[in-house]
Amino acid sequence: MSINKNQDPKFIAAALASSDDCIKIISLEGALEYMTDGGRRVMEVDNFDDIKGCHWPDLWSDEGNLAAVDAVEAARQGQNSRFTGFAPTIKGNRRFWDVKVSPIFSDDGRVESILSVSRDITAIKNFETEQELLRSELSHRIKNILALVQSLANQTLRNDTDLPSARVAFLERLHALSHAQDLFIKQNQVSTTLKLIVESVTSTQSPDRVQASGPDVYLSSKSSIAFALTLHELMTNAVKYGALSNAGGQVHITWSVEPGDTEGELRFAWTESGGPSVAVPSRKGFGSRMIEKALVGYINGQASITYAPTGLVVEVTAPIAALREI
Repeated sequence: MSINKNQDPKFIAAALASSDDCIKIISLEGALEYMTDGGRRVMEVDNFDDIKGCHWPDLWSDEGNLAAVDAVEAARQGQNSRFTGFAPTIKGNRRFWDVKVSPIFSDDGRVESILSVSRDITAIKNFETEQELLRSELSHRIKNILALVQSLANQTLRNDTDLPSARVAFLERLHALSHAQDLFIKQNQVSTTLKLIVESVTSTQSPDRVQASGPDVYLSSKSSIAFALTLHELMTNAVKYGALSNAGGQVHITWSVEPGDTEGELRFAWTESGGPSVAVPSRKGFGSRMIEKALVGYINGQASITYAPTGLVVEVTAPIAALREI
């Protein structure tokens, strides 16, 4: 005699026990009456008697609580419903659930109890949240890049009457911008460190000419791009006119994190020495405007440029929290 597995109590019990869905029987008043072994496992229930009889909607948080109350009422009226929401396990671990609620009918067609099947979709929810954050970050990054490109074009073309020279300068600045973006793509992340930015910009110079030291300070894409372009301008100026334009000059780049509000304050310094004598320029160049406007504005900080006879000195301070803002 063959056995219909769909009607075999042992088969049904085994299927319910192996399921990762939390399957429950709820009274018409919303009291929790039964939970499968699989449900107890995913809800981290050690002893069902501890929660048996509790009001099922009370297990849900915020909007999930209202949805659970509505689902119970709909089942009492003989209707199916479905909702998603947060509910912690009995041990307090936050989970996100996809829930189906259905009426259970008696032989005479009356609703006698309620069936609830909850599936843990926390991993899916976390993935969706992560993707939303990444899309937001990408949108901010694109807007920041476009604004910087527009600023680069306007500043370069406004100050250079020689179009061939302006073209070269503009392309070099675009290359610096592109190189800063590569740091994020290669690391597959939405932030990088000031150290990596400095190393990227100064990589063409020998260590005895350019020395850099400082702790790991994480920067958002916006702050990183502003720093990268600023350092590019400082390096270009040092090679053409400053400490790196002769055989003996040096550049010292240092930064530290000092006590301040919440996470502290970055103090950054670019110091040139051993180069040609420095004089205050008759007009501000692109680099000065980049520091005073773009960099300072992007990092919510302050900057000073000192044209000391012994060499250019640039000092920047900014709250660490501002450096991480997207």
